[in-house]
Amino acid sequence: MSALSAVYGGVARLRRSWYERRPASRVRLPRPVISIGNMVVGGSGKTPIVAAVARLLMASGHRPAILSRGYGRRSTGLIVVTDGSGALVPVEESGDEPQMLARDLPGVPIVVDVDRARAGRLAVERFNPGVLILDDGFQHLHLERTIDLLVLSTADLNDRVLPSGRLREPLSAAREADAVLVYGDVGEAKRVAASAGVPHAFGVSARLLPLRAIATAAPPEAARVVAVAGIARPERFFDALRRQGHEVVREQVFADHHWFTAADVRKIEREAQGSVVDCVVTTAKDAVRLERHRSAMSLPWAILPMTVAIEPGAEFETWLGQYL
Repeated sequence: MSALSAVYGGVARLRRSWYERRPASRVRLPRPVISIGNMVVGGSGKTPIVAAVARLLMASGHRPAILSRGYGRRSTGLIVVTDGSGALVPVEESGDEPQMLARDLPGVPIVVDVDRARAGRLAVERFNPGVLILDDGFQHLHLERTIDLLVLSTADLNDRVLPSGRLREPLSAAREADAVLVYGDVGEAKRVAASAGVPHAFGVSARLLPLRAIATAAPPEAARVVAVAGIARPERFFDALRRQGHEVVREQVFADHHWFTAADVRKIEREAQGSVVDCVVTTAKDAVRLERHRSAMSLPWAILPMTVAIEPGAEFETWLGQYL
């Protein structure tokens, strides 16, 4: 496996250096571009950070639009997920993360396409945003960006390149970022940034909100639950439920971006009924793929919502503003 990782890492390094030597090969859009990306496959908490940056920009008087690949969607091509007035297409066409952002960010247009430059041109022509947020953009080198924000963790520093580990490219690529965002306090963020060779660091604090019902009655504050997750790192979700005081009696794990069926819902409920629980709880990302099957839900179902803040907030806003 280590030999394969060396080959994979070498290809990734050559690809990045090819673009660095040929800046004219990158597409420049007529608006500032803020890329928010990571180094690993699977979940790193990017989507809540995309939402937090969009909200900060709006509060500062900017008009952002979001460009996404729409990973896992069952459609192809260029699609406007929202013009800012709410989701215009179902989750099958948008992908789960753009759908979730469309519902959480009124006033923010979202366009999906594998070719993010094409998505950006459409966003500029149709919505005239003041700034573009490139979701999952650190490896999307074809599109030039104004700011590269990299979501990184202490664990990433000790990981290995695919297929031996979860890194998409060697850790040395992190030096191309303008700042790292680390879930934890600012001190931890600075330690990670120093190890990765990145000049600026900001912490990300997460706040868990009370369970929100998506089917039948609202759940109690401290509930006995079955937890259902079709995300890359489900253990984070299960741990968060326990930290909030819920008793997780069963963990149901599905593949990341799993397209739930009505049969899945019925099977989950049969097992939940055998465990005598107050409700079934899932993630906000899974909920947009599950809610199509509300008619199959006979038990209470709920979401564990979460919001994040980038800290120190005033310093991050000032730092970001100097580029815009």
